[in-house]
Amino acid sequence: MSFINRLKRNIKKLEKNIEKEHEKIEKLEEKCENHKITKGEFNVKKRHIEEKIRAMDSRMRVLQGGLTREKRHLEEKAEEKQEKKEEKARKKEERKQREKRFLENT
Repeated sequence: MSFINRLKRNIKKLEKNIEKEHEKIEKLEEKCENHKITKGEFNVKKRHIEEKIRAMDSRMRVLQGGLTREKRHLEEKAEEKQEKKEEKARKKEERKQREKRFLENT
């Protein structure tokens, strides 16, 4: 379970960082509108920030994929455990029936 929690925590951290990068772009837009930086400088910085956002977004998707795989793995494991339990109960019941038939025949 700790692995899943760690994945969730990393995803939240990346979402938070992406939000911060979007805020940086907004601040750059304000600076550009106030003529504190040139349009070219704005575009270069914006492109750099957008590349960081894309990288974080792809990393986040990879983590989400790992999270779904891990959840599926846990579900399969739980199903197998349940099947084994049912199989054991069924065999136990069959054994009781065989013993009962044996005792009736003797």
